[in-house]
Amino acid sequence: MDRIVIRGGRPLEGEIYVGGAKNAALPLMAACLLTDETLTLTNLPHLADISTLAKLLSTLGVELHMNGNGGAGGSSGRVLEMTAGRIADTCAPYDLVRKMRASVLVLGPLVAREGLGSVSLPGGCAIGTRPIDLHLAGLEALGAEIELKEGYIEARAPNGLTGGEVVFPKVSVGATENILMAACLASGETRLVNAAREPEIVDLANCLTAMGAEIEGAGTASITVRGQSRLHGARHEVIADRIEAGTYAMAAAITDGDLHLVGARGEHLRSALEVLGQAGVAVTETNRGLQVRRANGRLQGTDAMTEAFPGFPTDLQAQFMALMATAQGAAMITETIFENRFMHVPELARMGANVTVHGASALVRGVERLTGAPVMATDLRASVSLVLAGLAAEGETVLNRVYHLDRGYERVEDKLSACGADIRRVPE
Repeated sequence: MDRIVIRGGRPLEGEIYVGGAKNAALPLMAACLLTDETLTLTNLPHLADISTLAKLLSTLGVELHMNGNGGAGGSSGRVLEMTAGRIADTCAPYDLVRKMRASVLVLGPLVAREGLGSVSLPGGCAIGTRPIDLHLAGLEALGAEIELKEGYIEARAPNGLTGGEVVFPKVSVGATENILMAACLASGETRLVNAAREPEIVDLANCLTAMGAEIEGAGTASITVRGQSRLHGARHEVIADRIEAGTYAMAAAITDGDLHLVGARGEHLRSALEVLGQAGVAVTETNRGLQVRRANGRLQGTDAMTEAFPGFPTDLQAQFMALMATAQGAAMITETIFENRFMHVPELARMGANVTVHGASALVRGVERLTGAPVMATDLRASVSLVLAGLAAEGETVLNRVYHLDRGYERVEDKLSACGADIRRVPE
């Protein structure tokens, strides 16, 4: 198993190309199950989660062909052609689903197209309860019959799904995506109420529209879908990863560097950029992306609360905590999305961070400097927060369990070293 070794203290300077968004690419890949024609995705990131879903789609009968690179603006995104001409199997097995919770996204498309879908209860990062009951209730609202047996969720709609009103009791990105896809092949009109508004939802809706779906309201809390008898193939470019962009923005700030994040889109990060601005980070929008540096000297402690989009992203909370650990003064960081997403705190403490957790909030008192230490990744975003801390720390930081990092960050050590970081990947 690999480790990442970092010697901190070097300002980052240069350009980083922001890759395609993992959280957009996964539902887009699942959408290939809605048609027997070819769906081509460009600017696809090369990540462990993408490979896992590709393996799952292959077991369901999808033919996949990687066709070189085709990202925009010089990025290294790949081109993937997926053809689900015939669904060979409607069961997503435990061995693959346990590795990634997003595997449940195949359930809606399978039931919509085949009238039957079975998915193992999912796995993934241990950052708290991410119930799939909202997915199942949404499918039931469209006429599916749900049964749980032997660790699997089985959904049946032998006569097809029927449009209806789906009211989500709480905002869920995954459930919105799953039901949005299923509704595209349901008879009649479906209305999603209290839908997620993330850019990844809009990206999925744009792709589905290119495939022949009729969708209104994506990006708002109310989405209307008029079901079609069939969808056709399309070509779609995955949007840039706003979480990767936000992460590297904080990397520039924590090292007192100056980075140009090529492909980053400010409108996808408004809340995070506002908080960073309050902390003393200057972000300038360019015709190619975002330029990020400190505005004036040491950063200032700034409070943040995670919320559903357009609020501060939960996927940037750990990185922001690492940033605030080096700021002047104190910051209160409150997590409202996941109840177990402070597992990085003990690891940051090993590097000298002063963090006190009170339930769903963490009080971060900035220290003059962090010090390198051996640390262990506990989940995807926690892993990259430790990378950020290592970039700013004195001495050597050794990050273990980097497979978490590889789930969501492509070539992180290459991108950072090209901008002056002393970072390398080594085998254990």
